[in-house]
Parts: sequence; C-alpha cells; structure tokens
Amino acid sequence: MTNVKLAIVFYSMGGTNFQLAKWAEEGAKEAGAEAKVFKVQELAPDSIIQRNEVWKATVEATKDVPIATSDDLEWADAIIFSTPTRFGNIASQMKQFLDIQGGLWATGKTVNKVVSAMTSAQNPHGGQEATVLALYTSMMHWGAIIVPPGYTDQVLFGAGGNPYGTSVTVGQDGKMIDDVQAAVKHQAKRTVTVAEWVKKGTQ
Repeated sequence: MTNVKLAIVFYSMGGTNFQLAKWAEEGAKEAGAEAKVFKVQELAPDSIIQRNEVWKATVEATKDVPIATSDDLEWADAIIFSTPTRFGNIASQMKQFLDIQGGLWATGKTVNKVVSAMTSAQNPHGGQEATVLALYTSMMHWGAIIVPPGYTDQVLFGAGGNPYGTSVTVGQDGKMIDDVQAAVKHQAKRTVTVAEWVKKGTQ
C-alpha cells in the first residue's frame, strides 16, 4: 500500500465504538496502511459520568487515546468515524467535532478525503442507518469521497448486512449481540484501498 494514512475517530460511552475503532485499526494495518485511533472531546459533565459505572469505566479505558484535532484530519488520507446512535442521529460529541472543522473545510482541506462510518445502538432498528447517513450528509458538504461497505463481501451479511456502514446492536448487558469484527475489518480495508486509488490518481 502506498503510504495511506487512516484516522479512526470515535466517540464511545459504553466502550462499543472504542472496540469498533480498534478493529478498524487492525484491519487497516493488515492492509498495509498507517492507522491511528483518536477520540473526540467529551462534553458531558464529570458529575454525570461518575454516576454511571459503564461510562466511567470507558473514560478510564480510553484515557490514553489522543483527542482528535483538525491536524489529525489534515494528516489523514482517509477517515473512519464511529459513533453511537442518539435518537437516530450522531452523538453530540461527534457532532461538535464535525462542527468545529469549519477552518479545515473553508481552506479546502476536507476535499477528497476518503471517509466511511460505523455505529451502534441498543435496538436492531434503533436508528443505526439514519445515524450513518446523517454523518455522510456532513461529508458531502466536505467534498469527501464516501466509501460505504455495500455488499462487497459475504462477511457483511453475518454482521446484519448494513450497506451504509457496519452497525451493531448492543444488549442490555452492554455486550454486542452481532459478530461484526470481520465486517469492521473489511470496511477498514476497503476504505484504505479506495484511498490508495485516490492518492495514486492525484499524484
């Protein structure tokens, strides 16, 4: 792979999207890309987080993950976003991160970034597809090149068959109901492969 750089940007309250991000990193590296995982800034008050054991544990588990910046997006040839579903939309933490990229966008530095997205929710029809599509709407404004997984590999059917981006249902016990590891890795490999095509074509 021709030095493709992938930024995986996630928000996670219960740890699910952190795990998706780590699988995406593994898949991208297996494909020969340089991959880095970043989290977006937490917005919730610490007093709220401390009352929720799962949330608190996720903050602790991700304490060493760097917070994503505009420089990280500029560095990347490709970006994979991973966000939980919030009322059929992306989490406010991820939305704020996108909203503060106006400077990057205004200078044309989001144009032709290759992007893909993943999500999670507590119900099979809890808004996963709407969340991924909402994120892709912002990417259209960025002039990015959206790379959905579609039905490009059989592993996607075992993961629920979401053609927009890997999505997973999380049970009341906080564990993933669907086996999506292979689908996430495939999506990451497809994303960096397309980024390589774009990079070669613009050199």
